[in-house]
Order: sequence, then structure tokens, then C-alpha cells
Amino acid sequence: MLRWIPYVMIRVVGFFAVGILLGVYQPDAISTKTASYLLLILVAAYFIVYSVRKEKLTLGILGLLSLFLTGFIHVSLFKTSGRPDHLLAHMGEVHAYQAMISDLAEERENSIKYELQLLRIYDGQNWQEVEGRVLFYVGKHANAPDYFYGDVLIVQGAPSELYSPANPFEFDYKRFLSFNNIYHQHFINSTKKLVLQQRESKRDILFYSYKARLWAKDQLLTFIPGIKEQAIAMALVLGVKDGIDNELQRAYASSGAMHVLAVSGLHVGIIYGLILLLFKPIQHKAGARWIVAATSIILLWIYAFITGLSPSVLRAVTMFSFIAIARPFGRATNIYNTLAGSAFLLLIINPFLIMSVGFQLSYLAVLGIVTIHRPLYMLIEPRHRILDWVWNISCVSIAAQLATFSLGILYFHQFPTYFLVSNLFVIPGAIVILIGGVVLLAVSAFTPVALLVGKLLQYFIHILNEIVFAVEGLPFSLIEHIYLTTFQCWLLIGILVAIILLLQFKQFAALVGCALLALVFSLSQWLHFHTEVKGDRLIVYNIPGHTVIEWMSNGSSTFISDAGLISDAERIRFHITPNRLHRGVSKVEIKVPDQTVSQGVKVWDYRGNIIGIVSAPVTSWPEELALDYLIVSNNAFKSFKEASSLINFKVMILDSSNKSWLASKFLEPALSEIVYSVAERGAFEINL
Repeated sequence: MLRWIPYVMIRVVGFFAVGILLGVYQPDAISTKTASYLLLILVAAYFIVYSVRKEKLTLGILGLLSLFLTGFIHVSLFKTSGRPDHLLAHMGEVHAYQAMISDLAEERENSIKYELQLLRIYDGQNWQEVEGRVLFYVGKHANAPDYFYGDVLIVQGAPSELYSPANPFEFDYKRFLSFNNIYHQHFINSTKKLVLQQRESKRDILFYSYKARLWAKDQLLTFIPGIKEQAIAMALVLGVKDGIDNELQRAYASSGAMHVLAVSGLHVGIIYGLILLLFKPIQHKAGARWIVAATSIILLWIYAFITGLSPSVLRAVTMFSFIAIARPFGRATNIYNTLAGSAFLLLIINPFLIMSVGFQLSYLAVLGIVTIHRPLYMLIEPRHRILDWVWNISCVSIAAQLATFSLGILYFHQFPTYFLVSNLFVIPGAIVILIGGVVLLAVSAFTPVALLVGKLLQYFIHILNEIVFAVEGLPFSLIEHIYLTTFQCWLLIGILVAIILLLQFKQFAALVGCALLALVFSLSQWLHFHTEVKGDRLIVYNIPGHTVIEWMSNGSSTFISDAGLISDAERIRFHITPNRLHRGVSKVEIKVPDQTVSQGVKVWDYRGNIIGIVSAPVTSWPEELALDYLIVSNNAFKSFKEASSLINFKVMILDSSNKSWLASKFLEPALSEIVYSVAERGAFEINL
């Protein structure tokens, strides 16, 4: 039996989490009502068995099954979308709505993003209370409003429901936001449609925390010179990443140092470690452990308050609060139970945290460090103090990377080759910058001292940035375009666990398990290649305002689009790259069509399939030329009759460069098998 199975909280959070996952992925597997009845039966059976026999195995099974059902029910109750008073049930009635700003503003390139908590909607005659949250975007201009948490607005018009992905394997932003109970968005360019009804009406703990965060941000901007240095300081100290440009973000990602730019477990761990270091001289005195625990918890939560109580900080502070409370108990506690207890509390507060990338990476990183660091560190015992320090940091980096690399590849499709080199500088650098930033905030009232600390921080951050850029510039610093399925990610985690068990317990079963998991992983890779990579495909993507066509053949791609989209790397990364990753595309080229029939018309033969693109009005067409697929763009035809009377084709595809009102004229029920509009039905994809 695995050593960690007997730990109570591991079992508790494990079954609770599995119930949550069932509620997330298969919400209709069983009705909430039926699950509730089953839970009552299990709880009753538990008390009956406890009062009659107290048989541990039966009680354990009943208790764990109860936790499983509790997790499933918790998800359904936490969702707001199915409630009768939710905005989703009143979408056709909204003429205007009243809402409260429920988060800090986030500056975008062309807009400012707010999160709104709906209060009431106006249906043209009456106001009625509703439930719902909306992502609200206000266009940037000279008179752009400046709203803050708690402000109550009245907005003309209705928010729109978030769209599902329109292209193959595109990031499902709608599903991602649903984990935060957000199902709508609203774009406003004219402030005439906005009325500030009440300024800062809700003054709760979040209000004052956000005020503290803005004050701290102003101090860092005031006393630290340099735009890049300010951006890194705000990210490291407060978790504010608005000022980090693409070049700086790419450098930190490529060097394996991206984890320091989001306040999480590393930053909270640094503060907790510093507190323990400061109290080390009194640790042997009576009651010192409890004093240290109480002080640690208070200071950690003060730090969380200053950073705006963001979810990542709350998650990390909760984790380390459990660790701080457990320390005074000494050997009576276990770190795995402590971590599981903190995760259990967080999942009770918000079950959808289990779907958060930050939540998953944080706990896996800590588990990796707890499990792997010490055995790895004991393999070598450097005698020199500096070498011992280097080896210790390297072991921490290796342990965290081993535990999280499969998830990192699943979500980010890349692996930083020189993470060991960068972390030798970045982790100590993060410690210095974080401590320096806290000191700067503490002395900000004394301007001369604050200016000196800020100047030192600027100098130090500049050096750190240069090191990061140098690591990024090394050959093969980043392995990109790695694709993993979720199933393969779980297999890699299983292989890692099997290797750890093999090294720790020297059991043959662990070796067999590792070999079997590796075999399944290899088979899944082979199957993926033969079903998803091998073969020929035609895709017409749905990117509004653009003609976007791609042929994929055995890992190669021929890509056709307008110059505006080809130069827009960000839109290609979001809409097109996910499909290329899934299809194993390693080579992309823009190909000139083989034949031009007339102006605005391109025709070519692709493996026996005759495909034509019409991008301008056509007056003549060769009688002998028949098309398998006709792609219509830029409103080239005004009706299906006009196109069919001129061109002989089997299937017409209306790409996303056509006006929506014009495309709708083609969508008659009788033509559903012949005409395909990507704007209405999503990207067109077919095997050739």
C-alpha cells in the first residue's frame, strides 16, 4: 500500500475532488436531487453502522462515498447559470441593466476591462432583480471613465452571451469563464450609454484591500525608475502584470523564469521563510512555536491584503497558513495531510478552483518539492558552502519542474531548456526584489530613504532582466510546439509517481506500473499520429473580417490569408496555432495558387480536389471547370442563385470575410447540405 494512502486528509480531499470533477465534466451523470437522496442514505447508513458495529472498513467506504457525492452536489449548487433569476433566463428582455463593479480594472491595448455583478435589469417597463456577472469593456478615449470597485452603473443595451470556440481546438474562453460563473460580455465605445449611479457604495474588505493595492502600486511607480523595472517590481511584489510588455514576458517564459511574475506559492513561501529566519533565535524558548505561528499567519494575511486578495495569493496564503499552524504540533502532523487540508478548505469555498491552472501548478510544485527535494539533495553532499547552496537551489528547481512539467506542456506547449541556469539567479533575485519591495513600501513615508531603496531595486532588477535576456538568447533555450492530450498528461504524472515509488521502496510492482504506463503513452502517441496528424485536411477558419484557409498534410501546412491577418501573430496564436499543434504541423508555408482564371478568382487542384476562391464579383466562368469546393469571400456574390447560375460546384463555403447579413441570405433550409457559413457554424474542416 502506498505510504500516503493512510493519511486521512489525502483520502478526504481525493474523493471530494473526484466528485467535483464528475460534476464539472459530467454534470448530467446523475441529477442533483437523486445525488442528494443517495447522500442522505449513505449518511444514515454511516450512523447506523457506527452505532451497531463500528467496523472501520465499512465506515470508511460509506464516509468516502459520502464525500464523493458531496463534491458532486457542491458543484451543481455553486453554479448560478441554472437559477430562474439568472440573466440567461431573461436575455430577450434586457433594455438596460444596473450593475456593480466587482473587481479592479484591467487595462488592455484598446479598452479597459471591468467585471460587473448584475443587480437589476430593465425590460422596457419594470426593473427586476437578476443574478449574473458580466465582463465589461469600455473603449479607450480622452473621456474614458475611471471606475472603482463598488461603483454602481446603469448601462443601456444588453450584454451578449459568450461564444463557444469557432475554430478547431481553439481555447474555450466561454468554458473557462463559466468556472467563475461568468457567461456574458458587453463592449461599450460611447460613454453616453453609461451612467454612474453611485460612487463606491460597497465598502467591504475587498474595497479596502484594493485601495491598499493601488496605494502600494503608486509607491512602486513613484520610487522605482525605469518602465521595465517598474513592471517587474509590480509583478513580483503585488502580482500586477499590466506593465509587462510582450518582449519581457517572452524572455522570462523562454528562460524558465515565468513563475516569478505571478504572486503565488514562491512569493508567499519567501515571506514565510523570512519570518522563520527572523524568529530563529527564539525558536527554542517556551511557547515560541505558537508565537511564530501566530505572527506568520498575521503577516502573511497582511501581505495578501496589500496584494488585493487575488485568488492566487489567497490560495498560497491559505496553504502556508495550514503549514504554519501545523508546525507547533511537531511530529504529530504530516505535510501531506496539511497540504490536503488546505486544498479541501479552498475547494469548499470554490469547487471550480480545481480547474484553475494556478491551483494545479501550485499544489503539484509544493508536492514535488516536499517529495523529491530531500532525497535528491542527499545524493550529493558538496563540502563547499557555495556549491552546497547551488546544489540546494538546483534540487528545488528540479523537484518543482519534475512535478509540473507535464501540466506545463499540456497548457503552454513548451519547455524551457535552461530553467536550472535561470533559476540560480531568478530565485535569489526574486527573494531580494520581494524583500526590497516590502521594505520600500514600509519606508515610503520617508522620501529620501524610499528613493535610495527604489534606485537600488531598479539597478538590481535591471541586472536580473539582462541575465534573463542572456539565458533566452542561448541556443535552443525553449522547446516549443509540444502537444499533449489530457490523458497523456495523466500518464506522465503516473510515470513520475511510479519512478518515485520505485526509488523509494524498491518494489518490483512500481517498475511494472511504470513500464505499463510508458507503453500506454507510446501507444497513445502512435494512435494520435495516425488519426490526427497523418492525412490531408482542408480548413476554412472563422476569424471575422478575414479569409483564412489552410491545408494540412502529414505535418505540413499551406496557409492562405490576407496580409492583415498574416502579420497579426497574436490572432494566429489564439485562433489557428491550437489546431496546428493538435495536427502536428511543424512546417507552414504560404503558397501562390497554381492557376488564375480571372481577377478575384483563384483555382487549384489539391490531390484531386478542385477548389476555388472567389473574392470579387465574377462575370464569366469556363464551362469545363467544375469545382468540388467553392469558397466565397468579400461579398463576391449577392445570392446563391447568382453563384450557382455561373459556377458549377458541389459545396459552397462562405468564409468569415463576408458580411453576416449577406451570408444569412444564403442560409435557406433547402441549401443546408450545399452551403456552409463559417460565421454561423464555425470553421469548416474536412478530410481530403
